[in-house]
Amino acid sequence: MATWKHGWELWERLTERNMNKKNLLFPLRSLSCFDQLCLKHCIRSQPSASRKTCNSEFMESRRTLLRRYSASSSEYYFPGAIGAPYTDKLELIAGEKEGRIPCFRIMNELGEVSSAIEKEYHPDHQVEPSMMTSMYQHMLKLHVMDTMLYSAQRQGRISFCMTSFGEEATAIGSAAALETADVIFGQYREQGVLLWRGFTYRDFCNQCCGNALEPAKGRQMPVHYGSKELNFVTISSPLATQIPQASGYAYGMKLSRSKNITVCYFGEGAASEGDFHAALNFAATLECPVLFVCRNNGYAISTPAKEQYRGDGIAGRGLAYGIDSMRVDGNDLWAVYFAVKEAKRRILETNRPLLLELLTYRGGHHSTSDDSSRYRQKNEIELYSERLSPLRRMKHFLAFRNCWNDEMDEKYIEEQRKELLTALEEAEKAPKAPLEDLFNDVYDQLTPNLQRQKTMLFEFLERQKRPTHSS
Repeated sequence: MATWKHGWELWERLTERNMNKKNLLFPLRSLSCFDQLCLKHCIRSQPSASRKTCNSEFMESRRTLLRRYSASSSEYYFPGAIGAPYTDKLELIAGEKEGRIPCFRIMNELGEVSSAIEKEYHPDHQVEPSMMTSMYQHMLKLHVMDTMLYSAQRQGRISFCMTSFGEEATAIGSAAALETADVIFGQYREQGVLLWRGFTYRDFCNQCCGNALEPAKGRQMPVHYGSKELNFVTISSPLATQIPQASGYAYGMKLSRSKNITVCYFGEGAASEGDFHAALNFAATLECPVLFVCRNNGYAISTPAKEQYRGDGIAGRGLAYGIDSMRVDGNDLWAVYFAVKEAKRRILETNRPLLLELLTYRGGHHSTSDDSSRYRQKNEIELYSERLSPLRRMKHFLAFRNCWNDEMDEKYIEEQRKELLTALEEAEKAPKAPLEDLFNDVYDQLTPNLQRQKTMLFEFLERQKRPTHSS
């Protein structure tokens, strides 16, 4: 005949086993289950004369064992934060701690690789010389393109431009570590990622000139690039909207069992938006294969980092959401490259998100609509541009290995200038999309309200052609 003691012994063994495995809620859940099942059946199976004694003995043993787990456990069972330790001291956790998340780098400002770098992260052991040169050449191409398109805007040839001066390594280093099948959600300074994937000068210039040759047919702001073929989602102007979109897309990739990841770029200013926090929480709880890449360049337009937040940069925010995080020198091409490769490996291995903070400096204005001399000193820009230049650092690295020199540098830059100028001139001469395209490519058939708007527009334009009557 089953007795309550048989059930009790079974429950105690299961509890011990689960406590050893850190399944902290098991004692409470299983005890409740035991109360409802074993207790009823085992005790009720006893003769009525001994049932009261059995029940009394059981309840006393139950209380003893529960006290043992409650008193000896150093971790609490509340479902909101399982596993945190108990303490008998009321402690205030300081908002500004002395300890900071370290910043990983491989080579210093002179292009010298640290002697302490492990072999798996050493470019001389992991990267072919031709790849090294190609990465530097793409950084130069990006710099040339930014310089000339910025000048074109000042000349009135295009209406708007945003550059990535000083941040070339963040784009090229990360792009080189990814596959084209990895889907990109960019912000404003990821043109280098497109450049690495094969977006040509003509593609960039067509978009900035808004002609009929670019996919959006002139219906998008300049530098708001996109490419379905290169898995680069079109940039949108509203800040941070791409971050929750990236979490959602990554969740879809997880459901489809994709072997690739979603990569989302944004600046530290965007991390102050609500979308950032919602996106990280979604990605963490749904365990989405997404890499969040924050370019912390020190300024959210005119607002310096010291006025944006008091915490330890952006990487610490990932930890608060239960997301693995890394901080890297964003002006060190190799640190960015190997960090992104490692991040992708971990994401695919664990099927969990990761936050990568790239510390860099915005060498240019926020955009052609901004004048950064009004909120930062000229000597500050010069200091960072000279001392922390990712281009200079990589050039020194290649020179040490006899892969590049000043003559090659000048020749290559001049070649790229000519190629970009040709592409720009051709884009300016290309025809604009017909006016009818203002209403196309959204619905299969125009809705009644769009049809009315189209009719009104062309009637208005027709009236403008008629001669006016003199008084």
